[in-house]
Amino acid sequence: MSVRAFLLFLCVLAFRLLPQTDSGKGLIIQNNENLSLSLRYDSLPDLQPVETKLEFPKPDYLLIGGLGTAYLGSVAAIHLYQSNAWWSGRTGKFRVIEDWDYALSIDKLGHFYSPIILAHAFSIGLEAARVDYGTGIWISSAAALLFQLYVEVYDGFAQDWGFSTGDALMDVAGAAYPVIQYYYPVLYNFQPRFSYWPVKLGKEGHTPGQKLIVVDDYEGQKFWLSMRVNNLFGRGFESLWPDFLMLSVGYGVRDIDGRGGGKSDIFIALDFDYEQIPLYGSFWQMVKNSFAFIKFPMPAIRITNGVAFFGFAF
Repeated sequence: MSVRAFLLFLCVLAFRLLPQTDSGKGLIIQNNENLSLSLRYDSLPDLQPVETKLEFPKPDYLLIGGLGTAYLGSVAAIHLYQSNAWWSGRTGKFRVIEDWDYALSIDKLGHFYSPIILAHAFSIGLEAARVDYGTGIWISSAAALLFQLYVEVYDGFAQDWGFSTGDALMDVAGAAYPVIQYYYPVLYNFQPRFSYWPVKLGKEGHTPGQKLIVVDDYEGQKFWLSMRVNNLFGRGFESLWPDFLMLSVGYGVRDIDGRGGGKSDIFIALDFDYEQIPLYGSFWQMVKNSFAFIKFPMPAIRITNGVAFFGFAF
């Protein structure tokens, strides 16, 4: 050990042994040669506890009231349509039916996708009303489920139809999907999407007097599940697959006769990830999240009923 290091050690030791005073401890050692050391330790004042209180923005109850009014108005509008299109026949005791083969089950996919889209619409309003995001997910999903089950229960009293357990189960599954995504974010990489091209829109359906609207024009509908490939297979896959491109599996039907006949088509297609559009901020994020439910027209291959290639599948 050098002399300077030894002297430094003695100075620190002496400093630690000095008596404590109100003004603290102090020691200054100076040397005419080249050692000059100054140490100072002042006693700290007593610290007072600081009370902290987190304040969150209060919900906009006026806007929430408006959302509730719009919700009830939508239920009334659906009731009027259903009364003319589906419930105009005989009514009677509540009955339960099994109809998994109806419209080749594409209506069951509709019952899964509908509450997902409804929950998203409700969540936009709740977010604007400053409702906590997690709470909003639960409320919007519950509202979507009640909306769907309202129709199912009324179907149960229509003698030409009935309460479909298959429809109800898919309603529950669809309403639960946003909640499950919230707790398991990996599922955000699986995006349900919908596409539509009119086939029998406005024509008479299989029920006399029924005019088909978009939700009843089954042959014009396709339901897709689009996947973010890079997020699922790791960043090492990026050299082969661009971020903006998604892989999608779709389902559609043709030539249905209302009695379980027709053709079921399965597609594999490319899709576009709207998240990759360089637009930022809460408004643009809401726009991108909303468009995420629409399938972007891109090349596809039909793998059933004869393989066929489509330049743009929609």
